[in-house]
Amino acid sequence: MEVTAVATQGGYGSSDWVTSYLLMFSDAGRNWKQYRREESIWGFPGNTNADSVVHYRLQPPFEARFLRFLPLAWNPRGRIGMRIEVYGCAYKSEVVYFDGQSALLYKLDKKPLKPVRDIISLKFKAIQSNGILLHREGQHGNHITLELIKGKLVFFLNSGNAKVPTTIAPVTLTLGSLLDDQHWHSVLIELLDTQVNFTVDKHTHHFQAKGESSYLDLNFEISFGGVPTPGRARAFTRKSFHGCLENLYYNGVDVTELAKKNKPQILMMGNVSFSCPQPQTVPVTFLSSRSYLALPGNSGEDKVSVTFQFRRWNRAGHLLFGELQRGSGSFVLFLKDGKLKLSLFQPGQSRNVTAGAGLNDGQWHSVSLSAKWSHMNVVVDDDTAVQPLVAVLIDSGDTYYFGGCLDNSSGSGCKSPVGGFQGCLRLITIGDKAVDPISVQQGALGRFRDLQIDSCGITDRCLPSYCEHGGACSQSWDTFSCDCLGTGYTGETCHSSLYEQSCEAHKHRGNPSGLYYIDADGSGPLGPFLVYCNMTADAAWTVVRHGGPDAVTVRGAPSGRPRSAVSFAYAAGAGQLRAAVSLAEHCEQRLALRCGTARRPDSRDGTPLSWWVGRTNETHTYWGGSLPDAQKCTCGLEGNCIDSQYYCNCDAGRNEWASDTIVLSQKEHLPVTQIVMMDAGQPHSEAAYTLGPLLCHGDKSFWNSASFNTETSYLHFPAFHGELTADVCFFFKTTVSSGVFMENLGITDFIRIELRAPTEVTFSFDVGNGPCEVTVQSPTPFNDNRWHHVRAERNVKGASLQVDQLPQKMQPAPADGHVRLQLNSQLFIGGTAARQRGFLGCIRSLQLNGVALDLEERATVTPGVEPGCAGHCSTYGHLCRNGGRCREKRRGVACDCAFSAYDGPFCSNEISAYFQTGSSMTYHFQEHYTLSENSSSLVSSLHRDVTLTREMITLSFRTTQTPSLLLYVSSFYEEYLSVILANNGSLQIRYKLDRHQNPDAFAFDFKNMADGQLHQVKINREDAVVVVEVNQSAKKQVILSSGTEFNAVKSLILGKVLEAAGADPDTRRAAASGFTGCLSAVRFGRAAPLKAALRPGGPSRVTVRGHVAPVTRCAAGAASGSPARELAPRLAGGAGRSGPADEGEPLVNADRRDSAVIGGVIAVVIFILLCITAIAIRIYQQRKLRKENESKVSKKEEC
Repeated sequence: MEVTAVATQGGYGSSDWVTSYLLMFSDAGRNWKQYRREESIWGFPGNTNADSVVHYRLQPPFEARFLRFLPLAWNPRGRIGMRIEVYGCAYKSEVVYFDGQSALLYKLDKKPLKPVRDIISLKFKAIQSNGILLHREGQHGNHITLELIKGKLVFFLNSGNAKVPTTIAPVTLTLGSLLDDQHWHSVLIELLDTQVNFTVDKHTHHFQAKGESSYLDLNFEISFGGVPTPGRARAFTRKSFHGCLENLYYNGVDVTELAKKNKPQILMMGNVSFSCPQPQTVPVTFLSSRSYLALPGNSGEDKVSVTFQFRRWNRAGHLLFGELQRGSGSFVLFLKDGKLKLSLFQPGQSRNVTAGAGLNDGQWHSVSLSAKWSHMNVVVDDDTAVQPLVAVLIDSGDTYYFGGCLDNSSGSGCKSPVGGFQGCLRLITIGDKAVDPISVQQGALGRFRDLQIDSCGITDRCLPSYCEHGGACSQSWDTFSCDCLGTGYTGETCHSSLYEQSCEAHKHRGNPSGLYYIDADGSGPLGPFLVYCNMTADAAWTVVRHGGPDAVTVRGAPSGRPRSAVSFAYAAGAGQLRAAVSLAEHCEQRLALRCGTARRPDSRDGTPLSWWVGRTNETHTYWGGSLPDAQKCTCGLEGNCIDSQYYCNCDAGRNEWASDTIVLSQKEHLPVTQIVMMDAGQPHSEAAYTLGPLLCHGDKSFWNSASFNTETSYLHFPAFHGELTADVCFFFKTTVSSGVFMENLGITDFIRIELRAPTEVTFSFDVGNGPCEVTVQSPTPFNDNRWHHVRAERNVKGASLQVDQLPQKMQPAPADGHVRLQLNSQLFIGGTAARQRGFLGCIRSLQLNGVALDLEERATVTPGVEPGCAGHCSTYGHLCRNGGRCREKRRGVACDCAFSAYDGPFCSNEISAYFQTGSSMTYHFQEHYTLSENSSSLVSSLHRDVTLTREMITLSFRTTQTPSLLLYVSSFYEEYLSVILANNGSLQIRYKLDRHQNPDAFAFDFKNMADGQLHQVKINREDAVVVVEVNQSAKKQVILSSGTEFNAVKSLILGKVLEAAGADPDTRRAAASGFTGCLSAVRFGRAAPLKAALRPGGPSRVTVRGHVAPVTRCAAGAASGSPARELAPRLAGGAGRSGPADEGEPLVNADRRDSAVIGGVIAVVIFILLCITAIAIRIYQQRKLRKENESKVSKKEEC
């Protein structure tokens, strides 16, 4: 019958009832199988009294003739007592038996019309683990085959055709595991043209075949149990099926019934019968590491002979222990690292031998152990190992211990180097006599502990696999684990992505521009992909390159034919691109076009002659940032096309070269996957275009936030569906001490995340095993009005919670407990269903299983909740470095580098310059402006009448020249500051803060700093106290005696100083020598001279003499004496556009006439020659002037 439900009661009018039990079933009263309510739930909760009825509906139902209820626990004040009722339906069974050398051939009706679909359904019970269940093939090498291989069902598909060689490897679908357990398993195969649905038991695989061939284009016959003809058998090396098929149907036809009636459509070959023999083997399950089976040996025999079969998942475990009589020793047979090892202990020595490998694969493996005279043999499957013995007489011992040993106190002498055995044994023989486990169960033979006899309880915990994103599943007897290496994900089930969702998120982790992986759907099914993140001050641009040609040249073609159709493929898949574009706030793609003797824009009937195909394979005829179907280029939108009659320059039809820059910004259609250009019959038309990369910026989910203003306010969303895996991540900030972030309830299950105390965040849930909590405690309060990141995850292995960078807390799931989280109420954000313990503060970037919730949209219609949340600088302000200031934006922050010697998105990019010999840069402080004018400029506070009592000076340098002048600051009152390298390369500083006194001179003998390496110097003066720091480590403090005030600062000079009136001799000597090398990050107070010179935009107050060249950075790896090379690669050639800095311009606009191009080249060459001549004259003059100055200095020193 088909069993659909069971119900239990206790003993009538008594204290006898069972509180938990196991349900087992069988179709023959032997080889029992345990029923599981869920994936890992074995037991059934029973009764709590004698009278109430506990009813369970079985999902899925099962077919059986025998049921067994095994009590696990009962009322401690009574005894076992059960009243049982079973519910079910009648079940029809038609079986056919194959002995491994037989087959059944079913010839189909040759109808003129082929069926729309093929449906094959059957059940099977396998006696052996390998064999062909069905096979059908066609005329051109196409075939389908269902084969049992090592207990798994493999469905082979080959849609070969006449034009394709039949040697192409077929597609294989594999389902099921441990299907050779001699129990019934159901199979359903549905073929609809190239669509295949393959179901084994309750697991289904959907497959869409490639190509146009149909699997239904096959011969009009199908074989079951094997391949009936020798000619076809040569194509398959596997043997025929040994076992039974039940209720075999092909397109609704009962094939077994036809065979029973000897219908002409059926051809039976070999021994085919219509009854299924019952299994003769009795397996034994060792349930725990404490299990053992002690069986008597053949004491007194002069040989040892033991055989058995086992299957297990654990890599190590005890199999057999035995003692030899007459003091000849003992032996232990055990598994270690999946290999069978035999350890032989004899007087004065021990020996080891190894056989087999990979024996923990869940398959049945046979073991034979024999010893006689001087050798002991162990055979595993077909692997034999021989161990020589000491020449003593062998006598079999009294007892053999299988699976484990008794307690040490028993005095059995049994020992094992590994733990106990968990798995199944069968076909045990000792000597020449087979062991009957039923006799053991009845107490007539041997002893045992914690066994399940007449049942193999092994289960495949990797079917279905809970390892996500391609993680590899491995298992032991009672658990499984996932190997996430190389998947891009982490966690117990490879659920959590290792990568950020966008370049915006990378930027706010402080990452610079570069190549990064992004995972646009987080823990969703889409994998990560590689992009270039271009971090600018205003945005983080995501750059996705295509694999198409860099430039496409298009020439005339016959009218109406495509003269160019080019496809563009991207490294990311369509789903990944869709997720990335949807997440972004803005996307665009540029098309740079040059055309000569241009075509007409449309054909004579008005049909567009060019179009492009977007992400969804839809054709678009509009161009530029215009609305769809406007058919305008950028010049048409801006109204500046070369011919006002047309909306694109290339449509003007002029006999000259023209160019268009087209920006496609309808992100729903991006990226471009194909560009097609037709021709209207103009034979000499020509064009060239370049498609740039896909560019996106912004992250709609990262800054999506809501402010909760009252404790009774909340946002509600549909119920969260995360039955097997649920992850929640978000940011929060608050000033209150407690509140619930989110809550979702079921009938008994629930999930909740809350701030329980100022320093505690708690994740609590219940999936049917009782409430469970995971708490993260922080040494500092969370209610500091700064953003904190929370990530909580629950899966079948357990739960985890992490807040910010604090250690992750984990809670393992109970063994064999409920695993499905079933929620049915609304999801509450910022509060609870009871409107108690509501949250006051802000929540943003809330994602559930990688899906972002739009908090702002829901907040606009919810009282007590406002969209958005201000105040990000308290959290992200540390990203602004080197004196940069954090500025609040509506969505995020920006770094203001106005008062920093650095620039870039985080004020971390060095502003560096290479000074050639004799060059200099002079920064003039305010001379012609009053203090009130331009008060936001860098040095508006510095004026002739302003007195400085403190200043901060920073600079980095790399040089090999001595002496060198690193920095010279002068004043209108003949006061100065000089930073020099002496002849020995030591750092020296001179402060003269009173023109009537000698300067304070300090030498810092840290080391020779003219060694060609990069050095950082930081000088901080407070009144008369000067602190000098070199290379962020060595510090020295000195006291000035010349004064405490720096009056009327005039200028700051880097490099050679032509006039250093009033300076000391060492300063004058260094000033005359100047500086040759690289300087960077130069700052005096708020003045950044290199930035003012190399980043135009502010008031012009910098004078440069000689050759000063900007470089990327003063890196130690750059060649000495030459500008450092740009390290960040450009993504495309060209420049000269606004927007992302590093993706470049696809095509540089060309001149309209070839003659203009030639004339321009000649003009550039002449200009370069003139420049070289002027530079040479200038260098000659500077060298002459330098010699004269050095001569004057030497004469003064001599005086």
